[in-house]
Amino acid sequence: MEFVRRTEREALKSFYDFSVIWHEQRHDFAALDADETIGVIEIGIAASLAHVKRIVVLPERRRQGVGRALLNTAADSANYYNCHKMTVTVPHKSSAQTFFERCGYREEAVLPQHTFKLDMAVLRKFLL
Repeated sequence: MEFVRRTEREALKSFYDFSVIWHEQRHDFAALDADETIGVIEIGIAASLAHVKRIVVLPERRRQGVGRALLNTAADSANYYNCHKMTVTVPHKSSAQTFFERCGYREEAVLPQHTFKLDMAVLRKFLL
């Protein structure tokens, strides 16, 4: 949207009370077995923070290290861009939260009735 393009930098400067250079990047990675995609991860990187937007592994390939490998690849990319932490938002006390905690993420906050009226946990892992 043209309005956002013209006003975003000043708005971010006002919001954070310092000059912000905000270049959000999107990075996608895939896990392959031969020519078949068995898992994908999408992260966004902005202001020295990485956020897991999506991670999906085929049901029959779960519990084989594919998700953990994708997270490690994403963390390597985030480190390259000097991110100090990666975050993800998942349903609170879910199997997804358990998976991320086993991968070194820790609960940072719980947002009550945030998405689909579910409590959502914001998890983080420090990278540096």
